[in-house]
Amino acid sequence: MSIDQTEARESAALVEEILALARQRRAVILAHNYQRPEVQDLADYVGDSLGLSREAARTDADVIVFCGVHFMAETAAILSPAKTVLLPDLAAGCSLAATIDADQLRAWKAEHPGAVVVSYVNTTAEVKAETDYCCTSGNAVEVINAIPADREILFLPDMFLGAHVRRVTGRANIHVWMGECHVHAGIDPENIRLQRSLHPGAEFLIHPECGCATSVVEAVSAGDVDPEGVHILSTEGMIKRPGLSGADTFIVATEVGILYRLRRENPGKQFFAANERASCAYMKVTTLEAVRDALRHLQHRITVPTDIADRARLAIERMVSIGGGTPTPPAEGVDPGE
Repeated sequence: MSIDQTEARESAALVEEILALARQRRAVILAHNYQRPEVQDLADYVGDSLGLSREAARTDADVIVFCGVHFMAETAAILSPAKTVLLPDLAAGCSLAATIDADQLRAWKAEHPGAVVVSYVNTTAEVKAETDYCCTSGNAVEVINAIPADREILFLPDMFLGAHVRRVTGRANIHVWMGECHVHAGIDPENIRLQRSLHPGAEFLIHPECGCATSVVEAVSAGDVDPEGVHILSTEGMIKRPGLSGADTFIVATEVGILYRLRRENPGKQFFAANERASCAYMKVTTLEAVRDALRHLQHRITVPTDIADRARLAIERMVSIGGGTPTPPAEGVDPGE
């Protein structure tokens, strides 16, 4: 038996073990679009952080295995306090969420008394607890527009998304925290211009809801990127777009993990990353072995102190109640989400 055959057999056995453990634990496995392909294939649902949060809130499973990053598992724990939420690898952090903590936010609020705090979903539970409104990049403009025009706004932590919503809304009274994701900071207009010159006629898809593309959204709104053929779409909109479009080539500006799902569900079309190096190391730490161990030992359980969870829940529920981000089963076919 060749090395490849041995590895394939071992991988298949590992998957079977995980599925058996999931049945035994009455567990649901949720995977973010940026996870490794083998983790996406294993999951009951694949989607963005908002969609997976919705699934975590409505599932009747006893255990939620969240194959994503820490703040996402925290969100699931806040929305489903009676369930066991597991993060397979504690190293799955978020460079954007790490740019601000609760103490820094409280100090910032003290400098702007009476300001309304709007936090992007990519933040810790403690930061959400200090927040008035949580948002995704897909609904950030709508949230800002719902706030009275004379109220100061503190927008955090993504400076690219903040610049975008400030430009679109025309609000001069938005103060933006200078944080960034290490992945989306690497997707710039030069990458896009290069890819569009290499693939003329390709549609350009920007995913605005999962982070790591907000610098490109901001660049389009600033006029640094030609808007011709540009589609700013939710995750499910991005997944569905190739089936609706006559184009056969697409440039994708987000973390490269989503290319696996796009290619799997659209085998007759081509997909190119705006920047091949736009890979989130934190998303890639979760392995099949880590998922197995999480289920086998019920590790690593993510909990949020009750006082913090209670204060954060309202902001999160406002985010979850706004359209988009529906997770889908990882099977091929037409997705029901937006």
